[in-house]
Amino acid sequence: MIDRRSFIAAMPLALIACSAGVEESRASESTPLPQILVHKTPSCGCCNAWVDHLRAAGFTVETVDVPDTTPIANRLGVPDELRSCHTAEIDGYGIEGHVPAADIRRLLAERPDAAGLAVPGMPLGSPGMEMGDRRENYDVILFDRSGGTRIFTSY
Repeated sequence: MIDRRSFIAAMPLALIACSAGVEESRASESTPLPQILVHKTPSCGCCNAWVDHLRAAGFTVETVDVPDTTPIANRLGVPDELRSCHTAEIDGYGIEGHVPAADIRRLLAERPDAAGLAVPGMPLGSPGMEMGDRRENYDVILFDRSGGTRIFTSY
């Protein structure tokens, strides 16, 4: 148990420690994000909703309508079993499907030796696939160029 005098003496150090964390957090939030290039089909509404999610999270997004995203996904090394409805590129990484903006930010901050992230299919509740309070559990998968995968985040 800490006494009142020790508590009062420790407060300035605690405040300094807390404010350092806040400043570090603000610095990472203010660091400009690289532009994300989204390849999508022209008629896909959920792709547009995902783009809106990215923009709301602070990303600058360029979209390119293509008849088929398969060639882009192939070039970026997205395994067939991880494919979805749109494929994006950001800072050397491929992003497949409805990956949350927070996971893209984490990918860019951690810079793992990987090809990118994917959310296979189109799970309800993922960004761009919101339908009220209906949600499915889903994983964000980190994939590498040799076909290896691991769970990056689970929702």
